[in-house]
Amino acid sequence: MSDTWRDESISPAERAKALLDAMTLDEKLAQLGCVWSTALVDDDAFCADKARSLLSQGVGEITRIGGGSGLRPAEVASFTNEIQRFLRDETRLGIPALVHEESCAGFLARDATQFPQAIGMASTWDPALVERVGQVIREQMVAVGARHTLAPVLDVARDPRWGRVEETLGEDPYLIARLGVAYVRGVQGEDLREGVAATGKHFLGYGFSEGGLNHAPAHIGARELREVFAAPFAAAIAEAGLATVMNAYNEVDGLPCAGSRAILDDLLRGELGFEGLVVADYFSVALLERFHRVAGSLAEAARRALEAGLDMELPQADGYGAPLREGLRNGDVDEAWVDRSTLRVLRLKFDLGLFETVLVDAERAPEVFDTPQQRALARAAGRRSIVLLRNDGDLLPLSPDTARLAVIGPAAHDVRLLQGDYHYPAHLEMMYAAGGSTQGIAPHPDDGGFRAGPYYPETVTPLDGIRAAVSDGCEVRHAAGCEISGDERRGLDEARDLAGWADVAIVCVGGRSGLSADCTTGEFRDASDLGLTGLQQELVEVIVATGTPTVVVLVSGRVHAIPWIAEHVPAVLEAWVPGEEGGAAIADLLFGVEAPSGRLPVSLPRSVGQVPAYYNHKSGGGRSMMLGDYIDGSPKPLFPFGHGLSYTEFAYTDLEIEPASVPADGEVRIALQVGNTGDRAAEEVVQLYLRDPVASLTRPVKQLAGFARVALEPGATRRVTFTLDPGQLAFYDEAMELAVEPGEVEVHVGASSEDLRLEGAFAITSGRRLSLGEARATRAELG
Repeated sequence: MSDTWRDESISPAERAKALLDAMTLDEKLAQLGCVWSTALVDDDAFCADKARSLLSQGVGEITRIGGGSGLRPAEVASFTNEIQRFLRDETRLGIPALVHEESCAGFLARDATQFPQAIGMASTWDPALVERVGQVIREQMVAVGARHTLAPVLDVARDPRWGRVEETLGEDPYLIARLGVAYVRGVQGEDLREGVAATGKHFLGYGFSEGGLNHAPAHIGARELREVFAAPFAAAIAEAGLATVMNAYNEVDGLPCAGSRAILDDLLRGELGFEGLVVADYFSVALLERFHRVAGSLAEAARRALEAGLDMELPQADGYGAPLREGLRNGDVDEAWVDRSTLRVLRLKFDLGLFETVLVDAERAPEVFDTPQQRALARAAGRRSIVLLRNDGDLLPLSPDTARLAVIGPAAHDVRLLQGDYHYPAHLEMMYAAGGSTQGIAPHPDDGGFRAGPYYPETVTPLDGIRAAVSDGCEVRHAAGCEISGDERRGLDEARDLAGWADVAIVCVGGRSGLSADCTTGEFRDASDLGLTGLQQELVEVIVATGTPTVVVLVSGRVHAIPWIAEHVPAVLEAWVPGEEGGAAIADLLFGVEAPSGRLPVSLPRSVGQVPAYYNHKSGGGRSMMLGDYIDGSPKPLFPFGHGLSYTEFAYTDLEIEPASVPADGEVRIALQVGNTGDRAAEEVVQLYLRDPVASLTRPVKQLAGFARVALEPGATRRVTFTLDPGQLAFYDEAMELAVEPGEVEVHVGASSEDLRLEGAFAITSGRRLSLGEARATRAELG
């Protein structure tokens, strides 16, 4: 047997091909599947006998060690090492395994730093911050030997009924692309041999499903599928070298994504130029048979997925196990498809340097977990993720010397409610809930071993944060008032009395994110009503009726419709699901330690009847002809995309656009002055929107094309210059070719998609054809 593949002087591609040539069919098939980490456990320890049964031919990946257990970092690293040693020493070729984990909002593992959920990170409009968060995730995952993460979510979310909106970066493809690229760069690093392979998910159209229902069909045309939903993936591939992609559960125009060559091969690889590994969302191969019903057997489902270009089955080898082997035996499956996918798996393992540095230093792993610096970053991310929706009468910021504060609501002092569905340990609830686990983990109250907890990170609740922020002379009292769901009313009277006693009432309401039946948002938890659940709306009404000045803090991954609150409550903060330092971040903004600077990455609807309601709808949308409104209300959102208030005011002046005319392959410079006209230091998020007023096909009424965070002291002014590639305006023409058309372009700059302060125009003098993802991202420079 040739061992050319061991030669480090040749390229990873050459090494992968040489190793493939040395493999048996069974060894190749083993690389296309996964094994649950818990399947290798006996009596809370690695079991060599189980490994011999399951890993004798090797394995492609191990599914979630940190994210599927109660192990601490050193224990995760030690368990990973035991698996890798077994593969190295007791299999013929010694091929190491990838270990995959989740990291939508921080490494989903015990003791790892839990940052704001993705929708909150999107509200920062801060790619540099997102990249720093990605670096922390990389550092912690590498320390325990986990080199593949199933994040980021690049779905464009246009239906807030869908429970997974909280995992996304919002409704706008440009914003998602910029933040997604930053995340991938942070996680993968400059050299993948020292990084973690990121996974763009879910390909494609998952965030715009029928009725907002999880896994439901997505009714999306070919142009919109590419221009909107594929655009963030194209950017992550072209700009950040995205290593892996995960299929979506849904179908598009009759094509289930997991088994569609048109989606996974023609579009992803052919049009977007992706060369990496495609991994299955959990159980999606089997779903081709039992859910989409496009395969008559699991063997047929496996063949269809493999031929479509789905390289590896997660979280375990169901279709890609015995059914695929049988298909090869009877001639239904061509071994060339196995070779193609195995080669991609091996190439990633060589790119990651796993063959040379597969073992980690378990004793040192805890050193990089939840350090003071990482917690400080989580707090900073929390502050920037919070959006001040309303501040009537400048109620905020509050004085820390306020004599009496009432902190009320079910989300005021519950660490669980600060966890999103892909935070640790909320994601594990199905594993430790009554009835045990589908992966063999039984409920266990003790600290240690594979038992799944729950083990919450050290978490600051809003009540904790407020008590730490106020002066010694401020008395803070607390009452829950009601639960997140249910109709238990006994706490309402206590809450009313407490609000009547207080100088200010801070009411924390929201949702419970997760995957289990008692959750109100998250994966599997879609909604037909976007109002607050249970008695929370009534609780707010009771507090407001006392006449006490009231602040509402929304702590939820759900995009809620809150028209009554927006009309009757003086101050409203959208805090999303802020993670372990969320309560401290909320308090920092309530008491003016820092001015709010978060901006909405989605449009907040007035009611579920408006859905879908997103800012960049096509010309002709967004209103009812001829009179404009619904018969029972406005079609405009309650709060628009990009909205967010501060504790100061900003002035926009002196717009300059040059040149006035530019070829399609040129650049346009758009400059302006932004000034802080108030008496508090703050950051403004300057937003650039473009509009194509006349085009050969219908175009969006406006589209985000750039943004910049600008820190300004009181009275200070700074110059912001955007350098724009006209390729940002490309769309698929009647021949389905991506092109920029000549013509006038309107320019709008402002503080939100509706609060536009400056306007101008330039002309594109020539046409241009390009590929998706080829246009350069807009550069922003501060003078």
